[in-house]
Amino acid sequence: MKRNIAIVWGGYSSEIIVSAKSMASVYSFLDKERYNIYKVKVVKEGWSIDIDEKQYPVDKNDFSFVHPSNKEKIKFDFAFIIIHGTPGEDGHLQGYFDMLDIPYSTCGMIASSLTMNKFICNNYLKNFGIKVANSLYLNKGSKYNINDIAESLGFPMFVKPNTGGSSFATTKVKSIDQLQKAIDIAFGETPDVIMESFIQGTEVTCGCYKTKDKEVVLPLTEVVTPNEFFDYNAKYEGQVEEITPARISKNMTDEIQRLTRKIYGLVGAKGIIRVDYIISGDTPYLLEVNTVPGMTQTSFIPQQIAAAGLNITEVLTEIIENEFNVN
Repeated sequence: MKRNIAIVWGGYSSEIIVSAKSMASVYSFLDKERYNIYKVKVVKEGWSIDIDEKQYPVDKNDFSFVHPSNKEKIKFDFAFIIIHGTPGEDGHLQGYFDMLDIPYSTCGMIASSLTMNKFICNNYLKNFGIKVANSLYLNKGSKYNINDIAESLGFPMFVKPNTGGSSFATTKVKSIDQLQKAIDIAFGETPDVIMESFIQGTEVTCGCYKTKDKEVVLPLTEVVTPNEFFDYNAKYEGQVEEITPARISKNMTDEIQRLTRKIYGLVGAKGIIRVDYIISGDTPYLLEVNTVPGMTQTSFIPQQIAAAGLNITEVLTEIIENEFNVN
């Protein structure tokens, strides 16, 4: 009997447009001979399922729906979460599914909550010897002095939403007269802001997943863009060159893959994650940990899976089936 798989997409942030693209790609990747696959949209206005381009309500009490063709109540066996940002990447949905005892594709509630908060996550990992940029944190109740921030971090620096992604509302600030506007822009996306010192170097990213039987660390991708940084246009509008495998030494590749394995364990990850770094000299610095990495046709994980000689449908099947065989 086929399992019912919900691709859970949408979200409450600007990243919903990325989630829509990831959902379409994941739908194309999943094994339709093995699973009944449904698209479930989660937005503030409500949860709905798309059947034949019509929307039907999802019952949040048990994560089910009534099929319009035969009025049969269908419960989902598994949630493939592809919401970037809240509530799918910050632990909210994970806690909901845990209460319903429904397995899902991502890290658990605690790991998701930790990694979504860039400032806390990076400083937590710093305690284990992971190199990170110098940073400062603000929430909307913080009192701060622009001159003190400038003196602490120097220029250029990055100002971005602390719990956001896809480079929305992220600014590379080059002078003090740009700083307040950048902070205001970031606060427009989330209630907290992280500011990080700029590190010049080569940006790379590394995917990783584990199942009960194996650990797979994917080839690195090198990110080259003519833009000021790897912003939204670079990520999703093609203003970038992505080179897989990355043009770095074997020793550096091995070191970053080792760090990715270490980080996977330290945050208590599950499913596929992606860890971003910048290499300055001979030192890799952690940028951030992504527990719901993009799965669009132009995203890194599909590229890296292909470069590893793996079949993405088989990889996603492994991740789904692992959740039914973890004990």
